[in-house]
Amino acid sequence: MNNQNNITPQINREGFSLNNSGNLEFDRCEITKLAQKYKTPCYVFSETIIRRKCRQYVNAFSKRNVDFEVIYAGKAFLVKAMCNILKGEGLSLDVSSGGELYTALSAGFPPEKIFFHGNNKSREEIEFALKEKIGTMMVDSEYELNLIEQIAESLNTKVGIILRVTPGVDTHTHKYIQTGQVDSKFGISIDRIPGFIKKILSKEHISYNGLHFHLGSQIFDLSSYVLAIKEMVKLMRKIKDLEGVDTLNLNLGGGLGVKYLESDLPPSTEYFVNLIVDNIENEVRKNNLTMPKILIEPGRSIVAEAGITLYTIGNIKEIPGVRKYLITDGGMADNPRPILYEAKYEGFLVNKIDNNLPEEVVTIAGKCCESGDILIKDLKLPSASVGDLFAVFTTGAYHYSMSSNYNRLPRPAVVLVNQGKDDVIVKKETYTDIARNDTIPEWFK
Repeated sequence: MNNQNNITPQINREGFSLNNSGNLEFDRCEITKLAQKYKTPCYVFSETIIRRKCRQYVNAFSKRNVDFEVIYAGKAFLVKAMCNILKGEGLSLDVSSGGELYTALSAGFPPEKIFFHGNNKSREEIEFALKEKIGTMMVDSEYELNLIEQIAESLNTKVGIILRVTPGVDTHTHKYIQTGQVDSKFGISIDRIPGFIKKILSKEHISYNGLHFHLGSQIFDLSSYVLAIKEMVKLMRKIKDLEGVDTLNLNLGGGLGVKYLESDLPPSTEYFVNLIVDNIENEVRKNNLTMPKILIEPGRSIVAEAGITLYTIGNIKEIPGVRKYLITDGGMADNPRPILYEAKYEGFLVNKIDNNLPEEVVTIAGKCCESGDILIKDLKLPSASVGDLFAVFTTGAYHYSMSSNYNRLPRPAVVLVNQGKDDVIVKKETYTDIARNDTIPEWFK
């Protein structure tokens, strides 16, 4: 019988347990055995947690008796197995590139449940989407609106669109992951939308399906959503007054924060859903409007805490009186978030989880040829040895999807675990994979 209660407090996270032998498990799969089987670095995802997170959103909305659609934000993590999970849970999917769209369609994801985002979709991507009968195109600019109309006309088809609006609301998160403020590369300024609607309604091959905003990522303070909802419902009222058109869909994007550090206290999914539903209902009533369908685009909050990354400790470098480095066999190539925007993480030595072991403060570094390749600074751990297995919490979102071959490092395997079962869902790259697309100019020969 698994024993969750005997785990050291530093590992008191969802999905972890101890087996009868006292070995640590994740979704009932022994972590050391996973590392031996799939090698490190290695991404490990809990299917149980992913499905639970999906159902939390669906159940929270279902309790409120409103029309809704939960659309997973594919940029967080998208592979064929993930598409199959989403399909099984009844979620829709947002994609932001032709590659993400191709992945979804290759996995048999229903095209009518796909929403195509992006602030500079190419002609080829739009043609691909329209030929595949994608459900909704998210329009980010007037340029894109005209391009979609041209392509739809050439294909003799009609496409539903939702306008991405920048509501002019700032959020308390890192500036690199804010997207709803006035100065943003995304969307159309809210004050331009009323005039923009007239252009949409005049286009023969486009139908106006609603409005969208996205405030940013890793948001804990939900007051920005309250402000944005007020502005968006006012905009719906203006559109109704000017053009006599109801806005049938209101998409609030994603952005709900997750637990990276033990000290993080993100709002619950149910609290978040209740807050947005309450505020939309109140504002719609005040403005005498038809209640729209509520769309939401969670990504990080579904997969982040469902993922861990496993590393092996190699070189240990101590600078007396300054710092002790534990250097892993991975780093910024498989997790660029710390070097991109100072993302903070916590982790532990899998084979040294005994609470009674003396601890020291160390820095977890990567193997890439960059001084900034630091995964975690000033972490308390038991004394480490070469070959120890190190695991990092909350690596399910924006890790595999942002990984690279910097220094010609092969990308790690991605493994799915579920109640004691494990299987690879993305193969570990080989050196052959790294050089596969290299060519030598004819004149070199």
